[in-house]
Amino acid sequence: MWTGCWEKREFNRGKEGAKRKGEGLSPAAEYGGRDMNNFIDNVEKEGERFSTTVDKKRGACYNGNMRKNEPDFARISGQIQEKQAQFDAFYALLLEYNGRFNLTAVTEREEVFHKHFLDSVAGEGFLPYGATCVEVGSGAGFPSIPLKIVREDLTLTLVESTGKKCAFLKEAIRALGLKGVEVVNARAEELGQDPAFREKFDVSFARAVARLNVLAEYCMPLVRVGGSFLAYKGDAEEEIREAEGALRIFGGGKKEIVRYELPKGFGARTLLSVQKEKRTPKGYPRGHGMEKRSPIV
Repeated sequence: MWTGCWEKREFNRGKEGAKRKGEGLSPAAEYGGRDMNNFIDNVEKEGERFSTTVDKKRGACYNGNMRKNEPDFARISGQIQEKQAQFDAFYALLLEYNGRFNLTAVTEREEVFHKHFLDSVAGEGFLPYGATCVEVGSGAGFPSIPLKIVREDLTLTLVESTGKKCAFLKEAIRALGLKGVEVVNARAEELGQDPAFREKFDVSFARAVARLNVLAEYCMPLVRVGGSFLAYKGDAEEEIREAEGALRIFGGGKKEIVRYELPKGFGARTLLSVQKEKRTPKGYPRGHGMEKRSPIV
């Protein structure tokens, strides 16, 4: 069972179910009952959010006064549990292929749940219903595959330059029965100049690929005007400042920055969403490795 953050209604449902002979607490309830014995005292009423952000010591997620796109880890944990069979299958595939393809250094079950699954789904509030999305540097499929599992309405194009990782992605898509997902074995800087891909997507997103000013040059040419670029980052204060000029050059406008902590002390994260307000100049992306060798500042 995947154990995620606690949700009050799930906790109550689990307690009531446990009263019936032969039934135990639900996974979320067991998690809550074990780690948050005093947490129930903070509840004001059913359905109400909670006030602070994160209590690392107890691994609790308090979701009060949240802005629209801040990750609600109680809800996200519930989404994952609803699709538990697919997440279990994805985890098994990840372990099976990791030895051959070196997909990720994170393999322990709880660490994968928090650092890969929860963190991937954390950005789904930035994705409009039915959006056509492109992921740059898909690697092992984070955040794209967890997002697709919980958001069947999305249409995804996964861009990955390494052939063996593309093979893994295609097998994962097949094994999980995911529809509306395409894997493209290519470099993002090449697709950014291809009329079939340039400025065709509602959202481009990426996680752990490159510094923000470099990543923006890969991603923003793929987004239509009116769409958005979503970057999954760690502590990104310096990168965001550094990329201000590049984001403007590539057509970026209004930004939304969401900072959060993964539950149970699994680290600080940042989501940056940039609205695309004008077309990217034709010379970008520059290609031939220029994005990394001579990044826009």
